[in-house]
Amino acid sequence: MQLESLIGHTFEVLLQIIAQLRRPQGIPPDNLLDSFFRARKYLGSNDRKFIAGNVYAALRFYYQAEHRVSYALKNFHGEIFEEDRLFLILMTTMSSESVSYSQWEPLCMKFLRGSHVRQYVPKLIEVLKHYEVPSFLNIIDEIALTYSYPHWMVERFLSQYGEDGTRKLCAALNEPAPITIRVNTLKTTVEQCRERLLSEGVYTERTQYTPHGLYLMKRISAFSLQTFRDGWFEVQDEGSQLVAYCVNPKPTEKVLDACAGAGGKTLAFAALMENRGEIIATDINPIRLQELRKRARRAGVHNVRIIEINTLEELHGTFREYFSIVFVDAPCTGLGTIRRNPGLKLSVTPETVIEVQEKQRAILTAVAPLVRVNGVLVYATCSILKEENENQIGWFIERNRNFVPHSPTVSRLCATLQSISDTSHYLLLPHIHATDGFYIAWMRRVR
Repeated sequence: MQLESLIGHTFEVLLQIIAQLRRPQGIPPDNLLDSFFRARKYLGSNDRKFIAGNVYAALRFYYQAEHRVSYALKNFHGEIFEEDRLFLILMTTMSSESVSYSQWEPLCMKFLRGSHVRQYVPKLIEVLKHYEVPSFLNIIDEIALTYSYPHWMVERFLSQYGEDGTRKLCAALNEPAPITIRVNTLKTTVEQCRERLLSEGVYTERTQYTPHGLYLMKRISAFSLQTFRDGWFEVQDEGSQLVAYCVNPKPTEKVLDACAGAGGKTLAFAALMENRGEIIATDINPIRLQELRKRARRAGVHNVRIIEINTLEELHGTFREYFSIVFVDAPCTGLGTIRRNPGLKLSVTPETVIEVQEKQRAILTAVAPLVRVNGVLVYATCSILKEENENQIGWFIERNRNFVPHSPTVSRLCATLQSISDTSHYLLLPHIHATDGFYIAWMRRVR
């Protein structure tokens, strides 16, 4: 496909994604891209790779590009449409392999709406070509621009991780995540799965921490593989796999997955429990649970019972003090997954943090009566903010004195994690573990 058409498609889907990111419950970028590609079957694999790669680059480096474009336009006094500004941001984030400065002018003349700004394009290109990061008065501005993050996010990271940790964290979150899978041990072994993937032309490497994880060594649609269709693996980040291993359910356990969603960790629990014991999976979103049903059938999982609910309190009558493990994979900002969801930089705000804190506290309060005496409540998020993590555990234990911090007996795996203050809660961090960011904490009910 010609470059002009590729740019047009990229800009079209980016406009849709930005519009959705500005809505409270907008469609995620990966879902929009998937729909966009399915509606355009004529796009080849290289075309899709170009479009997706440049869309994600625009999201990843949006704030940095926005600053550069604003700097380049500072002496421009005409009207500029919002779409024109976004197009210039897209062009600024594109790599030289995608488009060179020599190709800018005809593309800008084609896609910019404002006649005044089109006349300014030659000057604009010159300014952008010679742009240099300016000197700053404070470290927040410098990090925010260098790594392309909103200021409020950098402030939170600095308060928690310090300057060196913040720089490393921001850089790691800017790296695209690898494709990682969890081999389904209910159907196969890791080596058998590797051999079969190799027969499909897919090379793999073992994951660093988890015993049943593999990295796919080329970027492909893993869902199109027959090995996937046969239920031999699930696509799952190694950090998410680690959380499941650290919950460590035994085949005799009664487990509640209180926020199961589409069931990535639910299925991992089932494999660890060897399809024995009992897992109750619930969620307030029936569409996600429908996806879990489909995935469970494909995986050959038989020990999961799915219950649709409107509120967690509906479980109190039947399941009060019933479960040996209650697992809360809490709704959160998801900031630990920015490397695969860079749009979170634009959609998550300080107000979002407050909103999810309230949800997290309500969920913890609702599930507490479901834990049996000497049972364990496990809380996890894919956030890296203490407001959603250790602060929430402190809040909960202060109000529920029948729960105490609990150090689990999974020391081999936990030894690889980042302890926060004691061995009852840990962090996985992208710049340390090369996984998505996750938090996990254990609390035992003593009475």
